[in-house]
Amino acid sequence: MGRVTVRRPVRMLTENGQRRRPDSLAAEEPLEIRVGGKALAVTMRTPGHDVELAHGFLLSEGVLGSADDVYGARYCDGVDDQGRNTYNVLDVTLADGVAPPETGVERNFYTTSSCGVCGKAALDAVKLKTRFAPGESTFAVSPEVLSGLPDALRDKQKVFASTGGLHAAGLFRADGTLLAVREDVGRHNAVDKVLGWALLEGRIPLGDTGLLVSGRASFELVQKAAMAGIPLLAAVSAPSSLAVELAEENGMTLVGFLRGASMNLYTGEHRVLEPAVA
Repeated sequence: MGRVTVRRPVRMLTENGQRRRPDSLAAEEPLEIRVGGKALAVTMRTPGHDVELAHGFLLSEGVLGSADDVYGARYCDGVDDQGRNTYNVLDVTLADGVAPPETGVERNFYTTSSCGVCGKAALDAVKLKTRFAPGESTFAVSPEVLSGLPDALRDKQKVFASTGGLHAAGLFRADGTLLAVREDVGRHNAVDKVLGWALLEGRIPLGDTGLLVSGRASFELVQKAAMAGIPLLAAVSAPSSLAVELAEENGMTLVGFLRGASMNLYTGEHRVLEPAVA
């Protein structure tokens, strides 16, 4: 398997002088996702939990609805100049009767760690029809629980602690219990990994679960949450205008700037319970 971190020498300059020391960097390598032997997507990711990433990606693209939709997944063909497997090519075989993803000029599946799926022809082309209905969920959470989630997520970020260079995504219950946390150089990859975990664990749809992300809330992250049936997305940073519009269209709750007891509720205020009165 690929390395999660890479050690590199660095010259460190400070007000007290300078010194040389080794530094830990978050690893970033390409992963080609194939379906039935045909290339579908290339994403720049942190190695690890690749099978979850592929499952989550295919869930968020509307290809999968449960783990039974996949016959198997295996690494293949990717080798370095010394003939060693790089574990950077993953082929997913769909179960009988499961339709393969549609590809074409209207959907370009090249992704990067910075911006997610890029080059799609128009907004209408990237909007996907959800098979689950997050707006029908009765999931609700208190402000006190939400306020404690960023610190709880950070405590679970083992690689971030050594590199400072990874995003994280976590699925949580109404009482604040974190069910799964995944890290990656890409925000969307971290989300795909936790969604893939949920799919493999038979937890889809996630109508009784919230999703927390360590960065901003983009259109794409809201769409991924909606495709998994998640009714509440919370982000420690800002949402985009399209993220708010899409959350509202799907009846989802979108929380931004979640920092301690402070937060902004952009949509679905009814899922965030009124603070307890002393």
